[in-house]
Amino acid sequence: MKSMRKKQSLILLISLCMSMGQSDFAPYFYDNGAGSSNGNLALFSISEDTSVGTHVYTLNGSDPEGEPVTFGMTFDKGSRDYFSVEPKSGNMTLIQTLDREVQDEIVAFVTITDGRNKVVENVRVFITDANDEKPEFLNLPFVVDVPEDAASGSSIYRVQAIDRDLGSGGSVTYYLQDGGGKYHGKYQVMTSTAIITINVLDTQDSPPLFVGTPYFGYVYEVSVPGSEIFTVFAKDGDQNNPNAMHYSILSGSDGFFIINSSSGCISLTSFPVQLKNELYELKVKAAEVGPDGFSDYSVTTVTIRVVDLNNHPPTFYGENGQQNRFELTMYEHPPEGEILRGLKITVNDSDQGANAKFRLLLVGPSRVLRVVPQTVLNEAQVTIIVENSSAIDYEKYQFLTFKLLAVEIDTPERFSATADIVINLLDTNDNIPKFSSEFYIARIPENSPGGSNVVSVTATDPDSGLWGEVKYSIYGSGADLFLIHPTSGIIYTQPWASLDAEVKSKYNFYVKAEDTEGKYNLAEVFVTVLDQNDHPPEFNQNFLERTMIIGAPVKIEAVDEDAEEPNNLIEYSIMKADPDNIFDINTSTGEIKLKPYIRSMEIVQNITKQKDCRWSVVVQARDRGSPSFSTTAVVKIHITEANRLKGPMAAFLMQSRDNPMKALGLTVSIITVIVLVTVMISTIMYFRNTKSNRITPARRIIRRRPKEQHSWTFRPRFGQSDQSFGKFFIDDDSSDNHNTNNSSPRAKPPAPSAPVLPPPPPVHSRPSERLRSVPTVSGSLASRNTSRSSSWRTSKSTDGAQRSGQDKDGSGISSALVSELKMRIEQKINEANQGYYY
Repeated sequence: MKSMRKKQSLILLISLCMSMGQSDFAPYFYDNGAGSSNGNLALFSISEDTSVGTHVYTLNGSDPEGEPVTFGMTFDKGSRDYFSVEPKSGNMTLIQTLDREVQDEIVAFVTITDGRNKVVENVRVFITDANDEKPEFLNLPFVVDVPEDAASGSSIYRVQAIDRDLGSGGSVTYYLQDGGGKYHGKYQVMTSTAIITINVLDTQDSPPLFVGTPYFGYVYEVSVPGSEIFTVFAKDGDQNNPNAMHYSILSGSDGFFIINSSSGCISLTSFPVQLKNELYELKVKAAEVGPDGFSDYSVTTVTIRVVDLNNHPPTFYGENGQQNRFELTMYEHPPEGEILRGLKITVNDSDQGANAKFRLLLVGPSRVLRVVPQTVLNEAQVTIIVENSSAIDYEKYQFLTFKLLAVEIDTPERFSATADIVINLLDTNDNIPKFSSEFYIARIPENSPGGSNVVSVTATDPDSGLWGEVKYSIYGSGADLFLIHPTSGIIYTQPWASLDAEVKSKYNFYVKAEDTEGKYNLAEVFVTVLDQNDHPPEFNQNFLERTMIIGAPVKIEAVDEDAEEPNNLIEYSIMKADPDNIFDINTSTGEIKLKPYIRSMEIVQNITKQKDCRWSVVVQARDRGSPSFSTTAVVKIHITEANRLKGPMAAFLMQSRDNPMKALGLTVSIITVIVLVTVMISTIMYFRNTKSNRITPARRIIRRRPKEQHSWTFRPRFGQSDQSFGKFFIDDDSSDNHNTNNSSPRAKPPAPSAPVLPPPPPVHSRPSERLRSVPTVSGSLASRNTSRSSSWRTSKSTDGAQRSGQDKDGSGISSALVSELKMRIEQKINEANQGYYY
């Protein structure tokens, strides 16, 4: 029955191939007409504002025999390539910027081929307009002369502009906006701007203008007849050809003031004592003098005030008369708001009215003191009040100096007076000692003798006398091994103290600085005991045994009990080996491995005649301290290799390990063939069973739950025999490179054991679903499920063995590749069957 099915499948494939090779017709484009986005570009148009990189069209066609076709596009020689075509999909993309105003159509050749026949068609792509051109003005620049008295609404100039766009985008409307049009799918209006220079020509139509108004003048008690009080000035409002001015007083002078008709200067005609009013308001006229006499004019007001003569400045007085220096002695930091009663100051101005009004100012350190009152009329008692107590500090200033100013407010002379105020300060104990740093860091070598200097701390108290003396002390849990000089602040080790960095390398404690009244401050001291190289490296044994798998290193380890680098850093070296050209050692990690040319047991056996392949190597461990210490150990190494895989499959995998695509291609081909054969057989069986009505198979549903991700890392135990090489254990920390046979003076961890592997995913069915006749291949599915579980275990084991360090060209990699590819092939087959039977 199986052979008959295979023959029928073979006949079906042969007949299918024969029917496909009987004819060969040329491919052709679809002609979908104008407005279509795919076809043969018939009557295709594109807007000039289309962005470069836009997919604009899809070439579409087919082959009568159903062969796959590819598309292309070419252009005339010397012309630019505006489009690119993706051969398989026919997607046409714009690659050059379009400009209808430069070129309004594109001639191109589109091609379609099935690999043997090629069809070429000549097409034209029309470029449509977009509103991308601005209007342009003609006859620039625009300069127009217009008299200032031109009538409103009269025409003064005509401008012209053109727009190269078509339709509404090319229409121009002046002073408002253009017609507008679409650009990149959005409606926009393009505008242009031109500057029109309009020169306005002046005419005689403006009255005179007074400059600097309002006008104020003053008459003083010392003025005499003829004294100039004030000068007015006016100019013609027409600036291009101004007329001369004529000045006159219309009213308000009462005969006491006159004005110069040409200069505008107002003068006094009598003595001030004869003036009857304190305030005069003069109406002054300025008229233009033109060819025909007086024409336009303007009138302004000049206010003249009769004032007292300001001939007395402000003056300061003390208890004994006029005085310009005042002194006071007081303690620092007086309460804020306190009045300095020791200062008795009076200020006076003998003038009257506004001439006797002045302001008091205190000049010195900002916002320390303030003066009351601030504004004085004639005379006042001066009061000084404390405003900022913290600024009156003896440690900053032993005395403070201020300037007391009295300045007139409303007088032109602004007379003023000055007095010095000196405040002598007395000190108080208002400060606590302050360390030069909040913490001190010290370093001292271990094994230093008792009484060695550690660090010196410094604290200062800015107060004077005994208040500024500081006494030091230390306390805290880390202060037992140290003492401090009470006045110098030098910290020593106790005479009996012995410092050992391996026992304790860090100490910290507090140091206290205190003045005579008990005010104190604290700082923290951190002491680091510097390590000295006083311990040599040590192996846990002088004789070590290791088993080495070819391609994987073995590791030895020595321990240096020193506390810090470089004293506890160890360098490894091979002192002696027989023969001596077999092993290399990593100087930092202590990993010993074979020379690169040793890749198999055959090479090892050619080097030595011993069948057991055992070497004794003398390894030295030396620290990097100064002076340097070293120790040696004999390492007995047994060399072996992992099991080899044999057969054509292993040979193929070894040949293709540098070309993974080759192995992947083979895997995909095998999966495809198996799926096709399975589908064909199932289909034939289904139709036969339906026709004969002999078999009605029940539906079988195979479900797989999602794979659980396990972050396990498997490593082989080195030193195992070939029979036990398949055992594995979990390495929880992949960064640790210690193996189970490495020796260490520290406590050994418990021996690891192999983890329990998770069971394969169960197969579930849904009993509630309605059964229907779908054929299955139960035997194949069950077999592959079993193979899947076993191959998973094989893959994990092989992967662990490979990661343990086998040689890349050795049998360990062959084993891993074979198992991995087997697992992937079977997984693909199961997934394909799963998708079919769902």
